[in-house]
Amino acid sequence: MSDPNNSLPNESVAQEKTAKLQSCRNEIDALDNEMLKLVSRRAQLAHEIGGLKDDGVIYRPEREAQVLRRLTELNNGPLPAEAITQIFRSIMSNCRALEKELSVAFLGPLGTFSEEAAYKQFGGLSAPIQCSSIDEVFRQVESGKANYGVVPVENSTEGAVGRTLDLLMQTNLKICGEIELAVHHNLLSKQTDPKRVTKVYSHAQSLAQCHEWLNKNMPHVERESVISNAEAARLAALQENTAAIASKRAAELFQLEILNENIEDDAKNTTRFLVLSQHEVAPSGKDKTSLVMATKNVPGAMLDLLDPLAQYGISMTKLETRPSKTGLWEYMFFVDIEGHYQDKKVLAAIGEINNKASFLKLLGSYPVALL
Repeated sequence: MSDPNNSLPNESVAQEKTAKLQSCRNEIDALDNEMLKLVSRRAQLAHEIGGLKDDGVIYRPEREAQVLRRLTELNNGPLPAEAITQIFRSIMSNCRALEKELSVAFLGPLGTFSEEAAYKQFGGLSAPIQCSSIDEVFRQVESGKANYGVVPVENSTEGAVGRTLDLLMQTNLKICGEIELAVHHNLLSKQTDPKRVTKVYSHAQSLAQCHEWLNKNMPHVERESVISNAEAARLAALQENTAAIASKRAAELFQLEILNENIEDDAKNTTRFLVLSQHEVAPSGKDKTSLVMATKNVPGAMLDLLDPLAQYGISMTKLETRPSKTGLWEYMFFVDIEGHYQDKKVLAAIGEINNKASFLKLLGSYPVALL
């Protein structure tokens, strides 16, 4: 027969855990109350600053980049830097909304990686504008119907987005920010058994980025490219025994099951997006400048054109070649360099390049992408 006294230690431990749990919850409640006061005070100050501005520009990428860099450097955990960035972006987004509702155009519909990139950069979209093409994103910002636009410019696997580069040559808009988004593809379907899937929909680039996974796991399944991954998810939601390659956000929007996660062939698959606006951005302390240039078709011309960067010790982070469409075998060169165009060395180098180039256009200086 068991001794009833043996249960007393267990009851004591349970009571101690309950008391500790309540103590922790009480402390969290107190901290939440204090954080609410601090966030409200921050919002008041942000609103006051808005009233002191003379140019009407609400979103300051350079200032937000400085704030986020400082906070991530101060962060000692346990939350990772990416979580800190996400939290404070949301706070800043809601503070901005007290001054003005910002409209942001992106390649739609909802559920695309472009929407995800826009949400990441702005900490929430109070007035999203879904566009049917990259051209429309440019037009929305050029016309003033959208305050900002988010467009894809390159993917680590598939390379540059040619249409974005072509439009950058034609527009008066400025690049005011960049976003690097880790792209994770998922197999979505109404069907819970992958073996019953007979067709997979997705954007052509996503199909290419998951090519090897599909060959290994669904070799006999038909693949059909559509205008966007969100459209693929919509079709999969309407048709039996079909699936889509899309984001988890698309799964939520179209109420699809996630059959397989992260099916991209390259685990480091990343897409870079640009933020477009009608205004320039001041230096943030860690910036990038984008240029597009052309040179005469003579031997050594390109090397001579880029020589000022080496002379002034400026690092070039990207060089992309694109047909100029003005003549046979003539090309434009898209260049990203470290630094802001207002930096003395960068300004001097650009001045020398301008003297040598047959064409030069400053696309914008902006903060280097954060986590």
